[in-house]
Amino acid sequence: MTLLIRLLIFAMILLVSNVYGQDFQGIATYRTKRNIDLKLDSTSMNSELEKQMKEMLKKKFQKTFKLSFNKEASVYKEDEALAPPQIGGSDMIIKVVGAGGGSDILYKNTKKNTFTDQKDVMGKIFLVKDTLKAFDWKLESDTKYIGEYQCYKATYTREIEVISHTSFNGASTIKDDTTKKEKKTQTVTAWYTPQIPINNGPANYFGLPGLILEINTGQQQIVCSKIVLNPKERVAIKEPTKGKEINQADFEKIMAKKRKEMMERYAPRNGRRGEENIQIRIGG
Repeated sequence: MTLLIRLLIFAMILLVSNVYGQDFQGIATYRTKRNIDLKLDSTSMNSELEKQMKEMLKKKFQKTFKLSFNKEASVYKEDEALAPPQIGGSDMIIKVVGAGGGSDILYKNTKKNTFTDQKDVMGKIFLVKDTLKAFDWKLESDTKYIGEYQCYKATYTREIEVISHTSFNGASTIKDDTTKKEKKTQTVTAWYTPQIPINNGPANYFGLPGLILEINTGQQQIVCSKIVLNPKERVAIKEPTKGKEINQADFEKIMAKKRKEMMERYAPRNGRRGEENIQIRIGG
């Protein structure tokens, strides 16, 4: 069955590729949202405040991104015109560590198998350059339409580490043993369309025989809401150059250190009143 699916998709790609020229390009708009599984000590806050926090966090992760692409490369960045408002208000401030900034730019070159990720980490710009990590996709037989495009299902499983820490009123300092780490097996489901014959997609996803229009990890969903193919104005797909150049492994070490520093910085001290701070690190 998998072989048959591959042959059908390959035939469709050949047919569609003949329609599009060498200069084929486009812009895909994606909307993201995340399921918030917020677990707090019921003695620390009332249910109304917990509900308010969940709604604020949901809005934090509801973003709109644009993927500008051609047959070989893409640029993925948040749509600044539709960026969500900052979280905060009254006596409560929520700091989401590692949520990413609106100035981040991800460039992928699937022909060269490389990426360049411009990341803003607390005001400091990093330029993460490394090799694209391949996904072990399993092609499924399920199909569905997303807009006018017929999409095929693909899945892969991965092991992720979910790091979480919640402090609320009265915490002293953040220590390693107060941060909860769990390893979980996660299934990622993608829906791609061979009607747009590029092996690219939103965020860091790629490697399927057609543009990925939807990603669902169980915690996060990314769905394409609009596609413009071969627009009149040529699409600019430029690799970012701003920031301190670093590889992925070293960047992850820096991020781990920054998360710890931020948790310690915003942890309420004994006797501190008036301002309540909640730090939440959400993985996956």
